[in-house]
Amino acid sequence: MKLAYFLLSLSLTFATSSFASGPTTFDEAKSIAKRDVFFDHAESDQGELYCGCKWQWVGKTGGRVDHSSCGYEVRKQENRAARTEWEHIVPAWTFGHQRQCWQNGGRKNCVATDSVFRAMEADLFNLYPAVGEVNGDRANYNYGTVSDVSTQYGQCDTRIDFGTRTAEPRNEVKGLVARTTFYMFDRYSLRMSRQQQRLLMAWNNQYPVTAWERERNERIARVVGFSNPFVTGERVWSLGHRPIGEGVASKTASAPAQQVATAKQPLQAAGTLIIGNRRSGVYHLPVGCPSYGQVSAKNQVSFDLESEALAAGFRKAGNCR
Repeated sequence: MKLAYFLLSLSLTFATSSFASGPTTFDEAKSIAKRDVFFDHAESDQGELYCGCKWQWVGKTGGRVDHSSCGYEVRKQENRAARTEWEHIVPAWTFGHQRQCWQNGGRKNCVATDSVFRAMEADLFNLYPAVGEVNGDRANYNYGTVSDVSTQYGQCDTRIDFGTRTAEPRNEVKGLVARTTFYMFDRYSLRMSRQQQRLLMAWNNQYPVTAWERERNERIARVVGFSNPFVTGERVWSLGHRPIGEGVASKTASAPAQQVATAKQPLQAAGTLIIGNRRSGVYHLPVGCPSYGQVSAKNQVSFDLESEALAAGFRKAGNCR
């Protein structure tokens, strides 16, 4: 079976490399995703990403959610709950914070100056229609296990823990979410915390590739000229995986923020405890950060490396010297 996937991927590469027309902007990506990937998916049993709701296409790339199809109940935002939005499975905030352009001016600056960021933002493998309210609630939170939160969206099984900034998607898409995350971090040389790696590796093993995930992968491959190797089985993520970085090597933009930081000053050495505050989303170094010893025990998250804290969505405390 793996050999068949490999041959398919190889044939797609040769057959489409001369005319592959992958999107170069987020707006273009949404149009292509609707036209070439999700064109017949709105009424399918799989539904949108987080709740499995069906929808009707409206306008150029939007959709109107059918709440009755999935037992959805509005938590707070009626307008966003009524529409689909294009979710970045790996949030733009997450991959943006590992680019120097974000440090120099946020997402707007990255779109204007960084071709690697634009490629990540427009990557079809990372896009999926989702109920707007859940998309907004998920924000830039890491995926994780949410155990102390009751049902928030009716019969929808996705849960958001706003206190710990964690989102747990429904079981039906946990494998897809894991393999998409592996792909993004591998292709664009991103850094992922070991805690996040362990969780996603478990989801990958527990929830194998489905027929729809395989079909989605093949549809995208026909557009861009290559597959997600973590779906086809050509590549497997193991703890401490070293990203290949094809998406960075093919661009001439500046190096990732982590590499730039390394050139200017070393990241925190291994073996030294870094304390993150899960409530504020900031981390503190043992040297140069006055609030290092002031994070309450219940809010503490520890990291071995500063790069792991950044990859987990934390930012350095503003009062660090």
